[in-house]
Amino acid sequence: MKFLVDECLSPKLTELAHERGYGESSHVVWLGRSGAKDWDLLPLIIDGDWTFVTRNSIDFRGAASRPGEKGQYARVDLHAGLVCLNGPDTMTRSLQLEMFEQALVELEAEPDLVNQVLEVTLEGDDHLRVVRYALPAENH
Repeated sequence: MKFLVDECLSPKLTELAHERGYGESSHVVWLGRSGAKDWDLLPLIIDGDWTFVTRNSIDFRGAASRPGEKGQYARVDLHAGLVCLNGPDTMTRSLQLEMFEQALVELEAEPDLVNQVLEVTLEGDDHLRVVRYALPAENH
């Protein structure tokens, strides 16, 4: 598995991925794609077999109540996984790292993320909720 971290998240997440053994991971900015629109990133993500890490959950998986109905992954039949970090608009780098660390712990226990979304959501001030589901749903 190799992660591609969205530019809305700190490059420190990519460094954490490297430290945890995901040495092929990268950051959108490191690939020279800073400022790229979501729909322009999707071919890069899919063709590169990246597991994409973002905080723009709605843009990529659609509304939480109906994931896959809209969003960039709605038209994708096969993908290497999507990791969504859901927190406040003012999410600090330390919170991003804490949430991504939780995602990595989950992936160590069950590493297959093909056609799945792993969401880590901050609830309240200090509780992280982890949810995993298929996307597109009809494939599972």
